[in-house]
Amino acid sequence: MARCGVDVTLLLVALYALLPAITVANIQEGFYKSNTNCSVDVEATVASVVQQYVSADRGVGAGLIRLHFHDCFVKGCDASVLIDPSPVNPDPEKGSPSNGGLRGLEVIQDAKRRLEGACPGTVSCADILAFAARDASNVLSAGAINYGVPAGRRDGLASAAPDATGSLPPPFARLDRLTELFAAKGFTQDELTMDAEYGAGLQRQCPTDAGDGVAVDQDQATAGDLDNRYYGNVLAGKVLFDSDWALISGNTTRRMVEDNAADQARWAAKFIDAMRKMGALDVLTGDQGEIRRFCNVTNSG
Repeated sequence: MARCGVDVTLLLVALYALLPAITVANIQEGFYKSNTNCSVDVEATVASVVQQYVSADRGVGAGLIRLHFHDCFVKGCDASVLIDPSPVNPDPEKGSPSNGGLRGLEVIQDAKRRLEGACPGTVSCADILAFAARDASNVLSAGAINYGVPAGRRDGLASAAPDATGSLPPPFARLDRLTELFAAKGFTQDELTMDAEYGAGLQRQCPTDAGDGVAVDQDQATAGDLDNRYYGNVLAGKVLFDSDWALISGNTTRRMVEDNAADQARWAAKFIDAMRKMGALDVLTGDQGEIRRFCNVTNSG
């Protein structure tokens, strides 16, 4: 499900699946069991919180996955997308049009509150966000998506809207903008056409003045589920955004879309690989950054 004019998550997943593997020696699976004395199971605590919220509203699950991508795609996975405006920093990443309609923020805050109560100053917001994206994927896929999340990330000290605007495709980005953003990844495309009847129906559901107040399922057939149906929709032209259409305009990405549409298990494996690679992008470790006390503000305010 997407808010009107917002969401490029599956596009980013698809593109990152084309990237080579990323290895970061300083983050590891089971980090909080091996390197801390936290009195609770950190990953189980996050999973419990995610289950609670996603059971009440499956759209929150999709929001958590998108939140993780929008964090990592802008100067790495450092939880900078969570920072609120303040007198010191009035225009953080949240202020970028590309970050309109962010969902799942309350889930991260709730998990952080519980973990701070059990082991103060121990678990980074960046790790909570990575765990939460994995756990949301697991719930939305009925257990089909499950993978280990290396941890040990630290939280970033800076967040700026221009960084997000310059890195993330804005809502309804045209193909020239997408080509510019992803040129380094070999992503090029031509124009193609959306199914006219489907497009007219979306326009009725999501008029130009709807803002973020209207939600529309991207996948009308298996709404609320995390599966490979999206790729069949792309091939049929039943998609919401220019960024979706672009996936079948190049030979390489079209073959990828066809493969993903044909084989659910193969798609799930690619999705897991893409999420793990994304979660390792430009992480802060060791004495870099900080462990925030509250995810929406740096420790210095």
